[in-house]
Amino acid sequence: MLALIPSVVLYTAEKKLDQQKPKPARYAYNLTLAAVAGQVGCITVVIIALALLAGLWLDAQFGTRPLFLVGLLLSSVPVTLITMFWVVRQATSRIENNNSSPKQESEDQDSGTES
Repeated sequence: MLALIPSVVLYTAEKKLDQQKPKPARYAYNLTLAAVAGQVGCITVVIIALALLAGLWLDAQFGTRPLFLVGLLLSSVPVTLITMFWVVRQATSRIENNNSSPKQESEDQDSGTES
């Protein structure tokens, strides 16, 4: 009886591991989404850093200490939002194009036409 318990536990553990394995298509999709999120984060940091540096430099040139810094930092918010929206739309259209092209090819093969 004791010899059966480890085999049942081992079978259950193997079954759970098989269920947890990611599917290749889903795994690639998740990696793409993570890459887009990383891209958006990096672009946001770059835009804000450029606004900060430009604001500091302009304030030093014209002697208006917080004016350009605050103005450029506040104006970087809509620029960042527009850029994020654009990057996400581009990535989504690429994902949709990649998902639709294999389906279309398989439909063409089923009907006997080639693309």
